[in-house]
Amino acid sequence: MADKLTVCVCGGGNGAHAMAGLAAAHPGTEARVLTLFQDEAPRWANIMKEENFTIQQNKPDKSVVHIKAKPALVTKDASQAVPGANIIIFCVPAFAHAQYFKAIEPYVYPNTAIIGLPGQPGFEFQCFDVLKDKARQCAILSYESLPWACRILEFGKLVEILGAKDSLMGSEIKGKSQLKPDPAKTLQAMLGEHPVLKMAHNYLEPYLMTKSIVHPPLMYGRWKDWDGQPMAEKPLFYQGLDEFGAGSLSTVSDEVLDTARAITKQKPELDLPHVEHLLEWYRQDYRETVKDPTSLLTAMRTNTAYNGLVHPMKDAGNGKWVPDFGYRYLAEDIPFGLVVTKGLALLAGVPTPETDRVLAWCQDKLGKEFIVGSELKGKDMTSSRAPQAYGFKSLDDLMALM
Repeated sequence: MADKLTVCVCGGGNGAHAMAGLAAAHPGTEARVLTLFQDEAPRWANIMKEENFTIQQNKPDKSVVHIKAKPALVTKDASQAVPGANIIIFCVPAFAHAQYFKAIEPYVYPNTAIIGLPGQPGFEFQCFDVLKDKARQCAILSYESLPWACRILEFGKLVEILGAKDSLMGSEIKGKSQLKPDPAKTLQAMLGEHPVLKMAHNYLEPYLMTKSIVHPPLMYGRWKDWDGQPMAEKPLFYQGLDEFGAGSLSTVSDEVLDTARAITKQKPELDLPHVEHLLEWYRQDYRETVKDPTSLLTAMRTNTAYNGLVHPMKDAGNGKWVPDFGYRYLAEDIPFGLVVTKGLALLAGVPTPETDRVLAWCQDKLGKEFIVGSELKGKDMTSSRAPQAYGFKSLDDLMALM
């Protein structure tokens, strides 16, 4: 990379505000923001003419640090934001990735790092589909989630970083790129000490470790027998889990593990050592907050980090509530989560009866059709990021991206 680092942050929401500010504060860096959503770009740009931009960062020792650093540019015009950018960071939900890939495509040059923060399953598939041969000249990185919990306190002026995660798993496809310094190290420097960025063995590993498989079985378990009557209270999401929901989630996790084992057996070079059952993840990542790690059911019900978190609900009037099946727990975690892991299972030849049941119920609530029986042959499959949506027919096709 050149001595002067140019970073383009895609998005205009909470995560993009935080990332743009941290990038702008990094020494020797010009930060730009590309936001395509409605009027966000002119609003933010006009505010910065008169106001400072501040990150309010809450530290583990309870101290609060204020960082003042303005992005050099906020625009909805990719021809202004992208040319010359060494790093392009996507800080938008997965459903918006396609429009950003299409917007940046004419202006991406070799030796650019494209980072999904988060990327979510299928990020690489979509990147190569839109950027085509350009993607092979770039480094494609994808991380499992945002680095921190954050929220906009004043749009275009003040964003609060509530707390950084301890660590964050990501992957990288280097292709033919020749980037110096390493883009992951550069991102780490911008983020600070935490989260500690860790790299998976390959881009498939985070797909099969994704936490996006959690929400659909929990929604299915809670609402599959719902009688349609509004409820007086919003039910607890994780801590309200019952035996059926926990069993469904655990079985889906087993099927993901079976997929990882089958891929590794058929293609030993695709080593997937970090893929583990969700229970082990809870025991490790939530060891300080899970009071009873005996089973997946007890781990989730006794996790104090989940205190008070309820199901996504819509106001039905008269103080009553009905489930919101259009919330991201299904709208994002099906096409950019569970459908992707299902697609990998098909390529590995692994049957997934419980995943199929969950997908069938969830797609009905979304008014979509991804799966027909046990096959990804539904009319909406191509709107997902399953490997089949991009023409992948074998594990060899998946390896060709590496």
